[in-house]
Amino acid sequence: MKVLIAGLATETNSFSPIPTGRLAFEDSFVSRKATQEAPNLFSAPQHEWRRLAEARGWEVIESLSAFAQPAGPTIRETYEAYRDEILADIEAARPDILLLSMHGAMIAEGYDDCEGDTLKRARSILGKGAVIGLEIDPHNHLTADMLEAADLIVSYKEYPHTDGHLRAQELFALAADTAEGKIRPVMRDYDCRMIAMFHTTRAPMRGFVDDMQAREGHGGVLSLSLTHGFPWGDCARVGARMLAITDGDAAGAEAVAREFGEKLWSLRDEIYVDWPSIPEAVDHAVAANATPVVLADFADNAGGGAPADSTFVLRDILERGLRNVAIGIFWDPVVVRMCQDAGVGARMQVRLGGKIGAMSGDPLDLMVTVRGVRENMTQKMGEGQMPMGTGVWLEKEGVHIVVSDRRTQAFHPMCFTDLGVDLSRMRLIVVKSSQHFHAGFAPIAAEVVYISGPGAITPDYANIPYTKRDPNYWPKVADPFSAR
Repeated sequence: MKVLIAGLATETNSFSPIPTGRLAFEDSFVSRKATQEAPNLFSAPQHEWRRLAEARGWEVIESLSAFAQPAGPTIRETYEAYRDEILADIEAARPDILLLSMHGAMIAEGYDDCEGDTLKRARSILGKGAVIGLEIDPHNHLTADMLEAADLIVSYKEYPHTDGHLRAQELFALAADTAEGKIRPVMRDYDCRMIAMFHTTRAPMRGFVDDMQAREGHGGVLSLSLTHGFPWGDCARVGARMLAITDGDAAGAEAVAREFGEKLWSLRDEIYVDWPSIPEAVDHAVAANATPVVLADFADNAGGGAPADSTFVLRDILERGLRNVAIGIFWDPVVVRMCQDAGVGARMQVRLGGKIGAMSGDPLDLMVTVRGVRENMTQKMGEGQMPMGTGVWLEKEGVHIVVSDRRTQAFHPMCFTDLGVDLSRMRLIVVKSSQHFHAGFAPIAAEVVYISGPGAITPDYANIPYTKRDPNYWPKVADPFSAR
């Protein structure tokens, strides 16, 4: 059996002013030998696939693996070049099984559905005889082209995405059984007509995911995946969908997809959250008896295409004169370069943040002390390591600010501690992240509070300015199933 593995992934925020081109990919991860390098979120599945295939004595062909930090639409030439490189390898190898690690919400100039486009072209090369499996992020758009071209689609079940390696194992087992004629997978999806964020670390989504996994392996159900959707991707299919894969039973797949989709709909009031504003969140943290309180600057998450340089929360903290506060990760290559030149211990004037656009707020002119500088930093994310670039620790009168020259979110406490910040001394820790921080920071937090503040991915789902998605979805419409 011959298996070809490849990856091409980014999450597109249609409203972000940051272009996604060749340099954006090269700054994150581009490799033709991904399984010989440390795994990251999107290359970890390829490590699993190689290990599992070689354990069976199967031949493995490794193609391109490319990942870019979420931002605006991908430059057309960049997408086409990477896509065509993978397709050329598929054409040359003619594998029995093709396994792809992609995101599911990649949009490029001229392509609203990069995953569907790539899969359709791969299918036209391989024909119906080969097995095509796709592992994707749950914040995908699950398009008709994806469902038509692939035999198997498996999404991560967890948010934060700590189970990518497990879903890779799941997909491989299903693809192997399909290739060997043991199963005949059939996929069906159900439109939940909802747009929201579904955090699986707490009720009700924790129970929902547990119920999905409990159903798998029973009654012919091979796999269940919830597509959360990526709310800031402007395409016709954006929104939550439920995907079921059964063994040769189309009606059964349709029924179980509907069952779980309707269950998600029944949980909407519990899913809906009314998070505090910046002043309310900081007030709450200051008044808390137990520390540290972790505040999530949801709207400035680089992992959702935000600049990661907004100053709104930091300005509030500084104006209050708070101390024993850690905040990061700010994306500011200019400040990082200046601090590298000045060196640890330097006291210097910096203009921090507020550089990309109105969503970043105004820059802050600060007199700071450079407390730490470290190159080639990484952060733990699930089973992988995510690059952070050069990190700098700045102190402004008891406020400890982490800045990097690579745009990334705060995944793990090591983004602070590896620079020397002692988080045990902090009353407040502010992370520029929506949810991926949770696995690392929740164990050290007395409490986690999500902020509803300004930025590039504000959680106001009813008022995202879509141009391609119809408005018949919750929470924009109270009951989209009865609306005409």
